Amino acid sequence: MSRMAEIMEHEHIVSVLVCNQPGVMRKVANLFARRGFNISSISVGEAKDPGFSRLTIVVKGDDRIIEQIEKQLYKVIEVVKVSPIDPSPENRVEREMALIKTQIDEKNKPEILQLVEIFRGKIIDVAKEGMIIEITGARSKVEAFIKLLQDTGKVIEIARTGIVAMNRWAMSR
Repeated sequence: MSRMAEIMEHEHIVSVLVCNQPGVMRKVANLFARRGFNISSISVGEAKDPGFSRLTIVVKGDDRIIEQIEKQLYKVIEVVKVSPIDPSPENRVEREMALIKTQIDEKNKPEILQLVEIFRGKIIDVAKEGMIIEITGARSKVEAFIKLLQDTGKVIEIARTGIVAMNRWAMSR
């Protein structure tokens, strides 16, 4: 890898298996903050084994950051395993979910319903004033849907989960 490619900033996704104990999230977040790494997304959920949680963290930086993050994370006692997720989209599976509250009127309703169908979203709540739409998929799909929806109607509120990701079978360790 060339020196120029190494210092270019891009997003890194890291999976961290931790003991499920109070304060672990705070320790991990503080570690990133102290080192000046900005977490752009973090998702947490129970892992396969009881007593463990899996954090999926997205951080932006150059390639050296992943090595630094891995070394620093292993200093947290509750961290069991750190697994970088492959940076190539074809080598990983990633998903994000978003809820979007949007106003509707008779003019924009057909277009919004068509967007929901095209993107395989779900309308999960409807009122006279608007609807709440659920969209799930790769982050690029979620972002494309939100942009088109913003161009079509009035988006009132957005709630996003953050990315969860795994390496594909060939990449699993």
